Amino acid sequence: MENKQSPESRCPWPAEHQLAISYHDHEWGVPVHEDKKHFEFLLLDGFQAGLSWNTILNKRENFRNAFDNFDYHKIAQYTDIKKADLMDNQGIIRNRLKIEAAVINARAFIKIIEEYGSFDSFIWKFVDNKTIINKYKAHAEIPASSKESDAMSKALKKAGFKFVGTTICYAYMQAAGMVNDHLVTCFRYNQLNQIK
Repeated sequence: MENKQSPESRCPWPAEHQLAISYHDHEWGVPVHEDKKHFEFLLLDGFQAGLSWNTILNKRENFRNAFDNFDYHKIAQYTDIKKADLMDNQGIIRNRLKIEAAVINARAFIKIIEEYGSFDSFIWKFVDNKTIINKYKAHAEIPASSKESDAMSKALKKAGFKFVGTTICYAYMQAAGMVNDHLVTCFRYNQLNQIK
């Protein structure tokens, strides 16, 4: 999808990376209310730990294919044989702990849905069910965590999730539109603030 916006009005972090530009312009910060999309972002953010987001974006479709289109019901049933297959998959991040965490998290995700009706209703309560609108003018001002991501991390760990430290939770909140961390000069900032 061609984007006519000048790069001067965009957040600086996508740079010249086309997948990052597309992700920034169409997904990052858009409020997510679909459980499957929540799980996709949680899984990808977990695999990102210690790596760049561009690495994940480059492999995103490989992850989608390897993890059954992020179907948490299927992932929750993964056997040791399936996990071994994933360890042999050169298209994804081959980290045993992260693969194991994806399966553990799928099971914990389903338990939360059973308890709260949806993961969406559980997760949005950490921001009082509305996007936190920040007003950052420079990328350096954007924090790596917040009191909300601290609380979310603590609750998810208590629920049995892995790879959900506060920094991962904050990145997830940014992705899922729980915070608007586009710079005030970015063309997406005001567009997203109009979403109710």
